[in-house]
Amino acid sequence: MARMRGSLRGAFTNMHVPMPLRRKLFLMARNSWIKVRTGSSCCGHPGEPGC
Repeated sequence: MARMRGSLRGAFTNMHVPMPLRRKLFLMARNSWIKVRTGSSCCGHPGEPGC
């Protein structure tokens, strides 16, 4: 459970990246889906929203 909480916190921390909101939401959804699909705690795109 702690690992899930840590990755969720990181996903929202990365939302401070300067880019349009629509792009942030798209990247967050895409990167979160990659993490769910692979069962990993990282999507492979560090620093992007959702990773």
